[in-house]
Amino acid sequence: MTHNNKGFSRRDFFKTAGAAGIGSVLAPYLGGVSSLKASEVNASTKVPTRPFGKTGVDVSILSLGGMFDIPSNQIILKQAIRLGVTHWDTANSYGYGQSEKGIGRFFQGNPDARNHVFLVTKSGERDPSEMSKKLDTSLERMNTSYVDLYFVHGIRRISDIDNKTRAWAEDAKSKGKIRFFGFSTHSNMENCLLDASKLGWIDGIMMTYNFRIMHSDAMQKAVDACHNAGIGLTAMKTQGGGPVKTDSELELKIAGRFVQKGFTPEQAKLMAVWENPAIANICSQMPSMNLLAANAAAAMKRENLTTSDFRLFQDFDKETASDYCAGCAHLCESAFSHSIPVCDVMRYLMYARNYGDKELAINLFQKIPSEIRQQIFKADYTRAEKRCPRHLAIGKLMKEASLELV
Repeated sequence: MTHNNKGFSRRDFFKTAGAAGIGSVLAPYLGGVSSLKASEVNASTKVPTRPFGKTGVDVSILSLGGMFDIPSNQIILKQAIRLGVTHWDTANSYGYGQSEKGIGRFFQGNPDARNHVFLVTKSGERDPSEMSKKLDTSLERMNTSYVDLYFVHGIRRISDIDNKTRAWAEDAKSKGKIRFFGFSTHSNMENCLLDASKLGWIDGIMMTYNFRIMHSDAMQKAVDACHNAGIGLTAMKTQGGGPVKTDSELELKIAGRFVQKGFTPEQAKLMAVWENPAIANICSQMPSMNLLAANAAAAMKRENLTTSDFRLFQDFDKETASDYCAGCAHLCESAFSHSIPVCDVMRYLMYARNYGDKELAINLFQKIPSEIRQQIFKADYTRAEKRCPRHLAIGKLMKEASLELV
């Protein structure tokens, strides 16, 4: 089989490669899912755990991301518990509240399960009074009196949280509504992490982290600082997809290499992140049983990636660097005299083009104020492109987003 075999497309290759890589590892994990009691789960088939910072809690190294139709996929939650995927992440806004309601439905029908789940939710609010309202709504939706970790969602700079935020978190903890507090970030991650490591009151952070950016000096320094400060770190966006869908011959080489080893490139990208013990776990959207089982199987593998494996990923990143936005908003967005959310729009395009979730991308893009959306289409991106270390075609992509995400 070669990549230039007529009648056999690149997509066909990856479908076949994926089946070959996953097939050998799914069988032990796709049994019945009727039991929910932890005592009935075979410990030898459970996802490993790691300490979550200095919280004193061990969490599953694979986290179930809740940005999917949970109300209609309750069986996935059952299987997640069977496999030991007991760190669940959702948000007040996911599915317009349906994600949290789906979790609430599950806990209502399976009350014993709540004792085994490390539950995370978040909201984009910054005002303490609004945060309280959103938290109470989340607790009611999820049929629980507390969440284990509460995030301020999507901060872009550490000034997005302050002493008022700290006081709110301490009050929520004292009332037993949250156990731990932190934030998530998609933009300027390195700066947010470094600054957070100095605060002394952040328990956990979820940030973009993958094979493309994990080796940069700035990211290594930021992760180490948080780890040394005892902050639990959850990685997201671990597949390294960007606003441009790659079409590289090196993709075929990567697929072939890892399929020969018995796992897929997607599983290998997860394994690359787990190589760093400072990363407590990976949050992954897993809306299907096959994806949940495949990711869990990767988490249970005992072998490590080789230096050659990492070098291949690094070569791939270099070849496709201009297809990926690394989230360094302080560089490109400072080129404008008015606010243009370049990194957010790049992320929305990624959702549409790499994740295949155009509906989500459109909903997020349409939340940008209309006057800013008009500026997005008309703006001159020359200066922003000169500042981009990955040489993205920012102007072209921003204009494409204005036309596609409507």
